[in-house]
Amino acid sequence: MGQAIGQVLSFGVGVALSPFPIVAVVLMLATPRAGSNGPAFLLGWLAGMAIVGGIVLAVSDGADASTDGAPADWVSWLKIVLGVVLVLVAARQWRRRPQGGVVPEMPGWMRTLDTFTAPKALGAGALLSGVNPKNLLLIVAAAAAIAQTGASTGSEIVALAVFAAIGSLGVGAPVVIYVAMGDRSAHILGSLKDWMSRNNVAIMAVLCLVIGAKLVGDAVTALAA
Repeated sequence: MGQAIGQVLSFGVGVALSPFPIVAVVLMLATPRAGSNGPAFLLGWLAGMAIVGGIVLAVSDGADASTDGAPADWVSWLKIVLGVVLVLVAARQWRRRPQGGVVPEMPGWMRTLDTFTAPKALGAGALLSGVNPKNLLLIVAAAAAIAQTGASTGSEIVALAVFAAIGSLGVGAPVVIYVAMGDRSAHILGSLKDWMSRNNVAIMAVLCLVIGAKLVGDAVTALAA
């Protein structure tokens, strides 16, 4: 179990530091439906990670991701592909970084957050966690990494749960702050939103580069063993 959990820690952090979803949940917490939409978004986020991760984990287990306790070669090659894609994403993000302190424009759907109901917030959370391209790459990588350890089904479930919990810290923290502090949280959450908005591209570029390099390095080490 320990090995499986260790494999997913960095991927969980990568999912947790997702600037746009954090900004989205902070904006939700500034609407009249904050008390229901914030927790609903967090629940959807958790569900999206768990569902997509569970599917990939089941497929990986069925494809024999672990051979006699060692990672199967196809998992290592998958890691190399995912790692290269993440490095390319990092390069693209870095080239697109705003110059001169310009704040990137938020997606259009964020301007409609004040109209969201709890079910819509739940769905948005699930889509942003499980279908967002960057998160999807990390979830696939995490699930494959769990499967390749050859751990028992129970240990795999625990590792996936740890991954989902870590990956939810980013969007979960604003919800916890809001619940604990109420209206007094407005200044803290506003500062967080502004910082994430300004540094979104840089955060994404660094994360994708570091995790992509880790995936390629781990895969090369496994193939050479």
